[in-house]
Amino acid sequence: MLDLDGSEGEGGGQILRSSLSLAIVTQQPFRIANIRANRRNPGLLRQHLTAVKAAAKICDASLEGAELGSRTLVFRPGALHAGDFSFDIGTAGSCTLVLQTVLPPLLMAAAPSEVRVSGGTHNPAAPPFEFLQRTYLPLLERMGARVGLDLVSFGFYPRGGGEIRAHISPAAKLGALTLTERGAATHSFAESYVAGLPASIATRELDVIGRRLGWTREQLHLRPLPNDIGPGNALTITLGYENVTEVFTGFGERGVRAEDVARAAADEALAYRSATAPVGEHLADQLLLPLALGAGGTFIAITASGHLRSNADVVQRFTGRRVSITPGPAGVEIAIV
Repeated sequence: MLDLDGSEGEGGGQILRSSLSLAIVTQQPFRIANIRANRRNPGLLRQHLTAVKAAAKICDASLEGAELGSRTLVFRPGALHAGDFSFDIGTAGSCTLVLQTVLPPLLMAAAPSEVRVSGGTHNPAAPPFEFLQRTYLPLLERMGARVGLDLVSFGFYPRGGGEIRAHISPAAKLGALTLTERGAATHSFAESYVAGLPASIATRELDVIGRRLGWTREQLHLRPLPNDIGPGNALTITLGYENVTEVFTGFGERGVRAEDVARAAADEALAYRSATAPVGEHLADQLLLPLALGAGGTFIAITASGHLRSNADVVQRFTGRRVSITPGPAGVEIAIV
């Protein structure tokens, strides 16, 4: 049994989620202590517990310590199986993070699976639906994965109530991925979603984006949503290139001006646009598992975050594969061999 310390590296939920995915595929049980030790509210929150139970469901795992607030968990995987699964977080916790926990193993199953996750679809500190749809899944498809993804309903913090659905077709073997250049720019646009809030919030955000990124009105889209799913506001900026698409996000918060939300998101997009590396900070972290479970590969990222380094350590412990992280003139080259 592998013993893991959840306080190492970035000390958040990523270590747990990656361990769950890898344990199922490699059939290695693990014990993790100090779960989310570096977070303000350590231990298993609702979305982390849902990810644990979702992982257990798809492989009939046995669990110890699977309860809210637990800082220690023992996970003994059983045999992976496909199926029709439904997971309800019960809060505005991230649907996308729960889905990303079960997605890599289900790509290795013997038959297709349907997965429904209810909770938050657009909330801080987690990739929004658009990131999975436009950034993450197209790269997995390049490796041979076939995943259909639908946004059934929006879920904003703190209300939740959103739902995403995925149809996952198994891949006999994920191919290698090489992503060292962006290619030519192909499309770029921004969207501001508002529910149960004045449309002027979205207008103000899009005005800031237009000015800071030098975009025309045709690239700025106001997306009003039904009032009864709010209050909520999410801003996405999409930068598309021949080889990769990146999505940057801002979320409206009580007491934070719309202009400040937009300015922070625009600054992230501008930093990416002015660099040359194709892979942004968050995408880099999330590519490690599919590469490690497939034929490997190489990509160049803007930076190697604490999340990425923690993920690399977990990948190496479960799979025995080497993850090299090498700074260079164009960014940081990450390779899995």
